[in-house]
Amino acid sequence: MKRRSLLLAAPALLLPGRVAAQPLPADPFPLGVASGWPRADGISLWTRLMGTGPAELGGGPRTVRWILAEDDRLTRPIAGGSVVADPAFAHSVHVDVRGLSAGRPYWYRFDVEGRTSPVGRTRTAAAAGDSVRRVRLAFASCQQYEQGYYTAHRHLAAEELDAVLFVGDYIYEKSWGRDLVRRHEGGRTVSLADYRARYATYKSDPDLRAAHAAHPWIVTWDDHEVDDDYTDNFSPQERDPARFMAQRAAAYQAFFEHMPLPASLAPQGPALRLHSRHRFGNLVELHMLDDRQYRSPHACRESWGPGKTLGPACTERLDPRRTMLGTAQEAWLTEGLARASARWTAIGQQTLMAPLDRDSGKGEGATFWADGWDGYPAARQRLLGAVAASPVRDTLVLGGDVHSWWAADLAADPGRAGAPIVATEFVGTSISSQGPSNNRVQALLAAGRNPHLRYGHGGAHGYSTVAFERDRATVEFKSVSNVKKSEASVATLKSFAVERGRPGVQSA
Repeated sequence: MKRRSLLLAAPALLLPGRVAAQPLPADPFPLGVASGWPRADGISLWTRLMGTGPAELGGGPRTVRWILAEDDRLTRPIAGGSVVADPAFAHSVHVDVRGLSAGRPYWYRFDVEGRTSPVGRTRTAAAAGDSVRRVRLAFASCQQYEQGYYTAHRHLAAEELDAVLFVGDYIYEKSWGRDLVRRHEGGRTVSLADYRARYATYKSDPDLRAAHAAHPWIVTWDDHEVDDDYTDNFSPQERDPARFMAQRAAAYQAFFEHMPLPASLAPQGPALRLHSRHRFGNLVELHMLDDRQYRSPHACRESWGPGKTLGPACTERLDPRRTMLGTAQEAWLTEGLARASARWTAIGQQTLMAPLDRDSGKGEGATFWADGWDGYPAARQRLLGAVAASPVRDTLVLGGDVHSWWAADLAADPGRAGAPIVATEFVGTSISSQGPSNNRVQALLAAGRNPHLRYGHGGAHGYSTVAFERDRATVEFKSVSNVKKSEASVATLKSFAVERGRPGVQSA
């Protein structure tokens, strides 16, 4: 067995480890295992040691061994080594394995002091120059633990996928909703200990652990991983910027500690660069965005209407200086789109990008949701302008956040009638979080103010898949029968096809 190169989670983890005297529980891996950030030559592996309960593991650093093999019985190991799980990072483990073969599955496992973790399955991406016939991804978001079971994840785990894209709201920082099926412990998360405990609660779910163990994940966040509706250094719940930035630093560290991120992404206080680019052979290039960390403050916050909406009186919404991504990330995305060379471009981001006029018909005029792209229309137009200028003419935008399914045509200038369509958008519903009723969604579609929104469905939960092929991309919305039942079935609610060279929504 040859050892491959690996990176440890942070400078503190480069120190020699020592085994603490405190005994380990019978199962120190109750949060399971995970992998992420698939590359052509490597993958990032994750786990976290826990105490009984699960509670945080006491004592000092622990030495954890890992093995990666070509078969599910681990009889053909090709990489392995040891890493120190340090209490400064909640005894989490991040191992970046390199030197692997492109486009193939691998299996991995951890052990500590004679106790072994479950075996996880992962997959490397195809090399950029490789001719790939098919790439299949799933995308999901919004899994409020109290509001439903994670049956969707059980079905997602059984899919044949190259990767899972999780586009935000992995945890929720507070309790809310109706007809709850289980409960958070503790109140609103504020401290590092609070966030660690909340992640442990969510990862205690066996279906979520199964989905992590079955596929590599590529993740981004939205607001609930920190605080509802936060923007950059401002939170509506914590008006003191210094206190909020301390809270954000705690939330970002806990996110890193519990996600299968490369070790090099360890946060620096309240900063963690999460936007990333991923290539799947010559077929797909994915740009995963972060539209929370750098965004401008909400427009006209003191005059929001019901449902966090803005009417025509809010001219601040139209200010061209307003940004969702921040100047540096916008430049990074524009540069990446300008040199794109795969057959398909995918943009993973948090929410609905297409305009959605929510006018009630009572004479208020065009009404838009303040916390989405409609609150930042100039930033949206810049992004879609970069898509239009890209040499790759086939772009899919994938999102979540709004707890309902949508399919939309995206024009380079969304505000101009007849503007050419440059991309096709698909927004997935929530894993479990409550959202608008289907009657509400159908009323928005029937009002005639949003003709570019070609499909919508509310009141259901699940996940979505997208299969890229040479001349077509096929998207399926997968709905679970009842999110309040742990043994719910899953069925395809709707299928779409996007033909190469013909952007826009078509039924499959």
